[in-house]
Amino acid sequence: MSKTVNIFCHNTGRTHKVPLGFRLDDVFEMLELDMPYGCTSARVNNKVEGLHYAIFSDKDVEFLDIRSQSGLRTYTRSLFFVLYKATKDLYPNSSLRIDTSVSNGYYCQPTGIDEPVTEDVAARLRRRMQEIIDANIPFHRISCHTEDAIRLFRERGLDAKADLLEGMGELYTFYYTLDDCVDYFYGSLLINTGQIGLFGLEPFYDGLLLRLPDPENPKRLKPMREQGKMFNVFQEQHRWQQILGVRTVGELNRATDAGLFNSLINVSEALQEKRISAIADRIASDERKKVVLIAGPSSSGKTTFSKRLAVQLWACGKRPVAIEMDNYFVDREKTPLDKDGEYDFESIKALNIPLLEKHIKALLRGEEVELPKYNFQTGLSERSGVKLRVPSDAIIILEGIHALNPMLTKNIPAETKFKIYASALTSILLDNHNYVPTTDNRLLRRIVRDHKYRGYSATETIRRWPSVRAGEEKWIFPFQEEADEMMNTALLFELAVLRTQALPLLEQVPQNVPEYSEAHRLRRFLSYLKPIPDHGLPPTSLLREFLGGSTFNY
Repeated sequence: MSKTVNIFCHNTGRTHKVPLGFRLDDVFEMLELDMPYGCTSARVNNKVEGLHYAIFSDKDVEFLDIRSQSGLRTYTRSLFFVLYKATKDLYPNSSLRIDTSVSNGYYCQPTGIDEPVTEDVAARLRRRMQEIIDANIPFHRISCHTEDAIRLFRERGLDAKADLLEGMGELYTFYYTLDDCVDYFYGSLLINTGQIGLFGLEPFYDGLLLRLPDPENPKRLKPMREQGKMFNVFQEQHRWQQILGVRTVGELNRATDAGLFNSLINVSEALQEKRISAIADRIASDERKKVVLIAGPSSSGKTTFSKRLAVQLWACGKRPVAIEMDNYFVDREKTPLDKDGEYDFESIKALNIPLLEKHIKALLRGEEVELPKYNFQTGLSERSGVKLRVPSDAIIILEGIHALNPMLTKNIPAETKFKIYASALTSILLDNHNYVPTTDNRLLRRIVRDHKYRGYSATETIRRWPSVRAGEEKWIFPFQEEADEMMNTALLFELAVLRTQALPLLEQVPQNVPEYSEAHRLRRFLSYLKPIPDHGLPPTSLLREFLGGSTFNY
């Protein structure tokens, strides 16, 4: 009699007996689940696993599709591998760098193809990718000694992957094969290429844009979003990486081992300060600019950026005056409600826009105003008794999530406004095929800050993150290309610095809560980085907003 184990399937809400050693794809087929978009991976005991995972003891299992973030990541990584194989098949001497997320896709740079990336090149790659998908080729996961994997990657010219594995110090590791191609990804892949459905590939600047299904409607590609200004920020980051000689985590780890982290910190901070100084110079050179509007998503570092910009404006002979937008909330009873009937503090309608515009206009005319004070305990706007009048050479700084929304300052003359979008846009790659999402960067910042200053656990922060992201998609991202300048607040070394404070917090997330899945993924990601101490950070660093030790008042 064959042995069985019990699995509790969250998709069915029932416990099922399955043969010992059954893989997740076998279980999925046995249960005949109705999942119209297929299954990409599964959450096993609140940890995401590929469908190749074999079950040898009782488990909780939830099967995922591309409508979930975890399921979409599995689909995306598998598509990266297919693109890499297609590129190698057509251009054997080429290499591929999957660079960054932009325009609702992924910017990819093929090199060594001996011709410009035209529509013809994209079309050939698309056809070859589709042939690989139609061939239903399996993704094999190979476990081996780490030394053997490192040797294999060196032989294939994949030095960034070898560097990454060398820095981990683990005895065993794994890699994936797709026919004659080998690769390494820090998360699971699909079972075979036939599970890949919709994708797009087209020329994008000097490279390619790989497009994915829209998780909200997987039958269509995610609509492209014009993000030319953001792409220019990414190109600037590449120049900074060349200056520092560090592009990937493996290179960063080698620099850390060599004791060069203080030099990396100093040069990275200097490059960022030069950028802030250049923005201040641009503002100060136009006498019409009187109102600086700074927007950015959660944990983007926009508060510290605004303070450092104010310092640079002082150095330009201007008088920066910051106005706190949080004091312009409407009384709580007037706050709009979200779809769940809760107060929607992320909505622009939660702000008293007429009062804010009235005060800005009066200040620009040289008049005195009394600033409001919002009482967060009572939910009421109160008189503060604080009177403000600004000199003629003043620059009013407004920083907040809605600063770029045209509704906020629609009656303020356009020529007086200077708009800035600030966020952690890009920092470093794990290797040439493993992109680090900028949302991970911001989430780690927020986990550290929420614990230090608000007393929240990592579990609570991760639980709130989806609603925060939903608000950003609605109220911030649609207006980012309206900015006159974009500021990348990420620092090349910052994830290695955040690691020391973030890891202990993530380790406290219990396995029996849904947030464990995300905490485990972030812990796995941080394990690739060798820690860098924060004592070399200047007291005005953007990271001090999250780590502590800043000389700015918040």
